[in-house]
Amino acid sequence: MSVEAGVPEVAEVATQRPSQRSTATKFRSLVGNRIGSVVAVVIAVLWTIPTFGLFISSFRPEEDIKSSGWWTFLSNPEFTLDNYQEVLFGRASSGSLSDYFINSLVITVPATVIPLVLATMAAYAFSVLDWRGRDWVFVAVFALQIVPLQMALIPLLRIFSSSGLLDTFPYLSVWVAHSIFALPLAVFLLHNFMSDVPKELVEAARVDGAGHVSVFLRIMLPLMAPAIASVAIFQFIWVWNDLLVGLTFTGANNAIQPLTARLAEMAGSRGQDWQLLTAGAFVSMVLPLIVFLSLQRYFVRGLLAGSVKG
Repeated sequence: MSVEAGVPEVAEVATQRPSQRSTATKFRSLVGNRIGSVVAVVIAVLWTIPTFGLFISSFRPEEDIKSSGWWTFLSNPEFTLDNYQEVLFGRASSGSLSDYFINSLVITVPATVIPLVLATMAAYAFSVLDWRGRDWVFVAVFALQIVPLQMALIPLLRIFSSSGLLDTFPYLSVWVAHSIFALPLAVFLLHNFMSDVPKELVEAARVDGAGHVSVFLRIMLPLMAPAIASVAIFQFIWVWNDLLVGLTFTGANNAIQPLTARLAEMAGSRGQDWQLLTAGAFVSMVLPLIVFLSLQRYFVRGLLAGSVKG
């Protein structure tokens, strides 16, 4: 009875597993076939065309930009470097874009490193250490993502203005603002990645006499490199392209304003100087593209980390 009754069940399970595998195989073949490749290429081309047009327009003379589209360079390939010369080094009375580029670099690098360091240590505390109220504190940190950053701009600005630190450290308020606004999401993402690390690795290291500092530096950080790189890319691009926080905490001090503030001024005061806007926009895109391309392999691994179990 039990043998005969169990035979159909075994046969049913045996027929289900190949079907599940065949479904996954069909999905992979559908994505990886020629149609999927063609669709991916079309999307990539459509996504790249505006950037390519911006690049071409930044080298075209002013009269050509205002009289014809960028695609006419195929029939009339006329280029000039005057746009970049004027944007980067010209009009000293209003400030050259190269100075604002350096300001953005000084703002973005610390505003990316500081939250990454704090978020990585906090993620270790939430995922590895066992302490009372850990889950409640993590929920509170996660809930901070719901609070709009606009609500904290004025209180933070009043705190820094009354402290007198801005005279000695003019970039401090911008660094702190970007760091605290990035911490909730960075802690949440890094905690999820760190929670996927097998607990046996930590336990084996603890048995061998390694402290939490050694476990954090020698085990967690190498394994978390893709996740840290992914968060770093998002944070770097977000801070580099930010206008609201940078303009709020730098005020009218042109000596420390970011690049986006200068681009907004160019668009507002000289809206007809398209050749300068295209050159300035492309200058602002160069560094984020370099950062993304440099960390691309870590970025892809970070996105895929934790997606496959077993």
